[in-house]
Amino acid sequence: MKTSFPIIPASNGPVWLFVGMCVFSLALIALFGYLAFSSRHVVFDVSSDGLHIRGDMYGRRIPLSALDIAQAKPVDLTRDREFQLVARTNGSGLPGYRSGWFRLRKGEKCLAFVTDPQHVLYVPTREGFSVAMSVSEPEALLEELRKASGGL
Repeated sequence: MKTSFPIIPASNGPVWLFVGMCVFSLALIALFGYLAFSSRHVVFDVSSDGLHIRGDMYGRRIPLSALDIAQAKPVDLTRDREFQLVARTNGSGLPGYRSGWFRLRKGEKCLAFVTDPQHVLYVPTREGFSVAMSVSEPEALLEELRKASGGL
């Protein structure tokens, strides 16, 4: 004859730990999915209101009066060392896509949206940071900013 004695059931701790780990994992999957989507769908809109960056969690509207368009220029981050993104302070650094807040080699704070380091428009602002944007035609974006600003 066999007598069995079951264990005293554990508290709900292990169950809640498992649920928490699942929720955290799903949140990470959603975040990386969003970043992957953003890397292909960021848009830089130029209007009389300013530069509107949309399609990324770091997107924002920057008034034309805050942009130092006279100092803006196309850069190649593979050659122009002073403009290279060297330290990520709050952003994503996925392979082929860097977005968010970075420090440039020259020490300046920069809001970056970089997919192709050879085609970047660098635009300093009067608010203590610059913006680096990968676009196929940096000169064309710069020209649109100049037109919109009317020589500010």
